Amino acid sequence: MRLVFRSPICFAPSKIPFILAVILSITFAAFGQTTTPNDRPRTSDLGLKVGILPTGPLNAITDVAGVAVGHKTIIRGDDVRTGVTAIIPHAGNLFREKVPAAIFVGNGYGKLAGSTQVDEMGNIEAPIMLTNTESVPQVADALTTYMLQLPGNEDVLSVNPVVGETNDGYLNDIRGRHIIPDDVFDAIKNAKGGTVEEGNVGAGTGTIAFGWKGGIGTASRRLPASLGGYTVGVLVQTNFGGVLTIAGAPVGQELGQYYLRQELQQQGNGRDRADGSCMMIVATDAPLDARNLKRLAARGLDGMARTGSAASNGSGDYVIAFSTALQVRIHANANNKALTQQIEVLSNDAISPLFLAAIEATEEAVYNSMFRASTMTGHGHTIEALPIAKTVEILRKHGVVK
Repeated sequence: MRLVFRSPICFAPSKIPFILAVILSITFAAFGQTTTPNDRPRTSDLGLKVGILPTGPLNAITDVAGVAVGHKTIIRGDDVRTGVTAIIPHAGNLFREKVPAAIFVGNGYGKLAGSTQVDEMGNIEAPIMLTNTESVPQVADALTTYMLQLPGNEDVLSVNPVVGETNDGYLNDIRGRHIIPDDVFDAIKNAKGGTVEEGNVGAGTGTIAFGWKGGIGTASRRLPASLGGYTVGVLVQTNFGGVLTIAGAPVGQELGQYYLRQELQQQGNGRDRADGSCMMIVATDAPLDARNLKRLAARGLDGMARTGSAASNGSGDYVIAFSTALQVRIHANANNKALTQQIEVLSNDAISPLFLAAIEATEEAVYNSMFRASTMTGHGHTIEALPIAKTVEILRKHGVVK
């Protein structure tokens, strides 16, 4: 934040402490939400076990070796609550070393730039970006610039930027289209492996889930060695509604906040909290081609359904799946003119455990996006965070946690 004084101003010594206090209060008001450590728990911190498969060491998409995640969180004034999230499959030049990928659409009321080329060619050649609905064009343009300027891409004439979104217009001035190219570059530059920030960060800054604060969430599952030892990691951007169910417990109903509650209780028409969207990114180190990645992506919708999604008319539910396995990468080299390609992929009979891993990791990632999100005020509205104590009480009542 920069304070600019247009003319010389003198303050009496007795007023200086007051002036400093005002400046500090303005500074913290502007930036406090981005610098306060997140002390809200993850699903696992509550002793909640989702499914049967073990998690990776971090229980995050970055448990898939080489995957990096970066955020740019933008909180300004009273109205701007948005951001950008980058998911990078590996640290090399993605255009020169593409990864096989596929997209599965649950309900297509959304804007997923670049999807048709992924469907046609079966690969991804740039970082995957997430943002808000109205900023998709700006983010795609900036991502294209980033890829064209990458060393080694001087002869590239066409880049396919893949950019997904959810609509954060309730908490954010979405019409202002506040994302600029530097925000995209920062998200990519900030991308790293290891622990992934969750909740009100990046593309999840202004999102809402089941009527509570949503955001970014992640989780992972690892198969036993006898099944290949592969890892599946998921990252979600939650902005959808329905009847929140956590590991089978009717949390939304018992908290008295769920889709169609007022209509069912004959209290008139409530605000439809089922519309919205969910972006799901599924990464794996299993050697899969685009065909089986599309099948894997479809299981993300199963995980989302377990959380109580209403899959409404106004929901844009997309899953992007990719494999980081070295043996299935597509090398785009001007000197490589081979007419054929030989790769080794997992058989159909071996893929079912990966399906379950994607279901469980997606389900838990949704929960983490809500557990880690905190109450937010923006654009004249306030969305409360999921109440942890009351939620735990309900989970204990139903035997989900001890």
